[in-house]
Amino acid sequence: MNSTSAAIAFNQLEKSFGTLKVLKGVTGQIHSGEVIAVIGSSGCGKSTLLRCFNRLEAINGGQLRVNGIDLSQPHLTAQQLRQLRTEVGMVFQQFNLFPHMSVLDNLTLSPQKVLKQSPGESREVARFFLDKVGLLQKAGAYPDQLSGGQKQRVAIARSLCMKPKIMLFDEPTSALDPELVGEVLSVMQQLAEEGMTMVIVTHEMQFAREVAHRVIFLNQGCVEEEGAARQVLTHPKSDRLRTFLSRMNFAKA
Repeated sequence: MNSTSAAIAFNQLEKSFGTLKVLKGVTGQIHSGEVIAVIGSSGCGKSTLLRCFNRLEAINGGQLRVNGIDLSQPHLTAQQLRQLRTEVGMVFQQFNLFPHMSVLDNLTLSPQKVLKQSPGESREVARFFLDKVGLLQKAGAYPDQLSGGQKQRVAIARSLCMKPKIMLFDEPTSALDPELVGEVLSVMQQLAEEGMTMVIVTHEMQFAREVAHRVIFLNQGCVEEEGAARQVLTHPKSDRLRTFLSRMNFAKA
């Protein structure tokens, strides 16, 4: 496939914060329906790359196109930015739910304001996606009445209510207690099986190997190794990746 058919295409992408160069010429493509796991040590540029994909960070060099929108240009129109934020959902480490609003109201706010859905339609869509993540019974609850895993599943449902074409996950389980990680990963696995295009920054190596189609290993702002998830994580070619996996205590078998 050429880059024009990719959901996300990036070439020699660079991002700096002051004098600190975080991304140093990163190149790759992500196609519709692919699940990509981005892995690497803290500070390697994983989250920054993800934030560039939905223009939370503007790039400093190279080319970046997401769902046909050229993010290489320094300024986007309000319409382009609205389209991007509608088509690209993002789930963060922290849940970012409005504490004073019920679960249902958290899910209906953006569809009503951005997609101009009626209250009735937005509630119907919200209930559908709450049911999808196994939390329909919590529609009337408030965030402080939920566990961390439930909050993250609500955050995923909230993104899905915008009916995005691409979902970005920035270490969605890192803030959770270990016993709650599985319930979030199972929702993400279901989305993957349904064909959602997903880019996942994660330290869950077993999940990456079993669910992702490909893995991108970033090291000091560069792509150190990239390829089929099971191949890369079971038979890494890079010494740095082997060291990283050993530090993660990742069992390859």
